[in-house]
Amino acid sequence: MPVISFYKSRNGVVEQVEGLEKGCWVNVLEPTSEDRQWLLDTLGIVPEFIKDALDDEETSHVDVDEDTGQTLVIVDCPFPEDENEAVDSSVKQYDTHPLAFIFLQEKDCLVTLSLRPNDILDDFAEGKHRDVHTGRYTQFLLKVLLRIVQRYVSCLRSINRQIREYESTLRRTMQNSELMKMLGLEKSLVYFSTSLQGLEDTGARVRHGRAIPLYDDDRDLIDDVRIEIAQASEMCSIYTSILEGVMDTFSSVISNNLNHTMKTLTIITLILSIPTIIFSFYGMNVEGLPLVQWAWVPVAVAAVLCAVATLILHFGKFLK
Repeated sequence: MPVISFYKSRNGVVEQVEGLEKGCWVNVLEPTSEDRQWLLDTLGIVPEFIKDALDDEETSHVDVDEDTGQTLVIVDCPFPEDENEAVDSSVKQYDTHPLAFIFLQEKDCLVTLSLRPNDILDDFAEGKHRDVHTGRYTQFLLKVLLRIVQRYVSCLRSINRQIREYESTLRRTMQNSELMKMLGLEKSLVYFSTSLQGLEDTGARVRHGRAIPLYDDDRDLIDDVRIEIAQASEMCSIYTSILEGVMDTFSSVISNNLNHTMKTLTIITLILSIPTIIFSFYGMNVEGLPLVQWAWVPVAVAAVLCAVATLILHFGKFLK
């Protein structure tokens, strides 16, 4: 796939074009140093915007350059986490990476920058979505945002299914590996929660229409985006609470099982100490010990005392 691609809509369908045109969409993927220089020289993008757009740790926000009239919108997109960074390769974990939109008034075009392939943009580039107009930049941005939020919802449902699956497994096995998988899902939910909060703030700035021109036809679309963001945020909050409750519950169960095991071992040690005391007493090198001529008597006394201690502890509910 080319690093820099140009697209323009015709009759509501996005098609690829040869070069820069008015009302086109410029998609930049994993730009090299030469590509960055082209963005600076040919498109005249503010250097700070390119720096922010290519920062993998950048959070969602809107920035406007008053001198050039350029507007930068950065949003976080959900992606499956790389296997080498995942807690457990068998768990489908998620991470977020920034996607930048730069509106250029002078060039009359929209630029998107991404550090990794984004299948949401690929669907728009391949014309899979109808009634898309690249020249109506705010509407195009909102439609992409809507797909991004819907992807969040889909990923959250996948996380919820995994939580139920691992919870069912924990009820049967109580293995540490399942708890580690839960930890990986909790990590994904933290990423999503932070990104959705930033996305909500970004959507609010776009909705006000001050950073980017907003037309009456876009009002319904931005309401859809706002509702989807609210739904995704609520789902993320609910699933985070569920996961925390499951983790706390099973941690308590493991702790209780450990306490029960330690209590049982302590009681066994206490009972076994009785014959140890008696036999140690008769093992001393002294004269005049009682019942020495009947060796079976100390053994019987030890056995009786052990039995009595066991009954007392049992009926005293120390073993329960």
